[in-house]
Amino acid sequence: MNRTISFRLGALALCVAALSACNERPVETAAPAHETAAEQIVRGSYLAKAADCAACHTIPGGAPFAGGVKLGSPFGTFYGTNITPDAVHGIGKWSAAQFYKTLHDGVAPDKQLYPAMPYTSYRTMSRVDSDAIYAYLMAQKPAAVPNREPDLKFPFNVRIAVMFWNMLFLKDALPDASAGSSADWTRGRYLANALGHCAECHTPRGAFGQLNGAKALQGSMLGRVVPPDITPAGLAARGWTSADLQAFFATGISRQGSAFGEMHPVVMLSTQYLSPGDLRALSTYLLGDAPLAPTPVQPGSADAAQVAAGRASYVAVCAGCHGREGEGKPHVAVSMQGSSTLRQADSHNLIVAMLDGVDAAEFAGTESMQAMPGFAATLSDDELAHLANYLRSSWGGQPGDVTAARVKALR
Repeated sequence: MNRTISFRLGALALCVAALSACNERPVETAAPAHETAAEQIVRGSYLAKAADCAACHTIPGGAPFAGGVKLGSPFGTFYGTNITPDAVHGIGKWSAAQFYKTLHDGVAPDKQLYPAMPYTSYRTMSRVDSDAIYAYLMAQKPAAVPNREPDLKFPFNVRIAVMFWNMLFLKDALPDASAGSSADWTRGRYLANALGHCAECHTPRGAFGQLNGAKALQGSMLGRVVPPDITPAGLAARGWTSADLQAFFATGISRQGSAFGEMHPVVMLSTQYLSPGDLRALSTYLLGDAPLAPTPVQPGSADAAQVAAGRASYVAVCAGCHGREGEGKPHVAVSMQGSSTLRQADSHNLIVAMLDGVDAAEFAGTESMQAMPGFAATLSDDELAHLANYLRSSWGGQPGDVTAARVKALR
């Protein structure tokens, strides 16, 4: 996704007519007649949370669904749009069929959308669920908040190019990331792929920003962090069980750590509202009907001198919050023992966390975690590498292979 892209507009022009015809596919039937309008709105509210609409369409402190959320990408900056029923700036003049077409094809009544809006995942959403979300949004208070155009450079600011992109890369569904056929697995696949759009962050992308279906949910790159591998093998390697996943999605905290970065709003705005049955289903899909046994943590190999130096740094700057033996402190800092970040084979996220720090976070109920300061200005590359190797080998079961050069490259 971070490689240079150029589009040949002449070739694009030849594709316009065919692409327009492809986008004009007939819509499915609307919601069942037995569902009352009030029931549809309630269901739509639940589905809008499951689809995490607020994360991109509600700016902190702003009007609900009025847009404005900044979305960075290698191609430029996008901004979440106004999806309130405002007739001028929002979707107040849209029909349910037009709303469905937007989710399904990325084609709004007045323009072609960029795939920063995850219609690449939403296209597998049912018409009945799309109609329910539409009914819920149309029942919200209109907000006269103008939309902000994406800040993109040529050729990415040419919307017609997206039509060509759709012809090449828009698929009906990603390959299944796990094996299963149970009712929970089937429901979980819909929650993860169609509503939760997990693949948009956790699947690698190609040179044109397209999802690499052959590596569905195997981890990607998002700004400064690496959304981890959440396939059955990747989760088992870091010790996750169904109970752990359900606790994490419901509260933002589990034995493996707490949600931070881009995952924190996913929990707070979306997954914490899922029903117990849907939490179980989502976890079932991610692990598969026959989950792999979680891998126990074994001490990793590391240079003894580096471990000793890393231990000294840990006691000096980490133990006050995380505990001398990595046990953590409630409402302050998570345990280091079995931390999912430490158990990742790639040390990228650990190094970035040590350099940049982690923001304070509020979670469901009364739980919270204090801010972790960054140590970019106080610890050298060698000191951070030794600290990382101590943490990984002691509590992550990973080798102490972090070098000062790797730390320097991520500063």
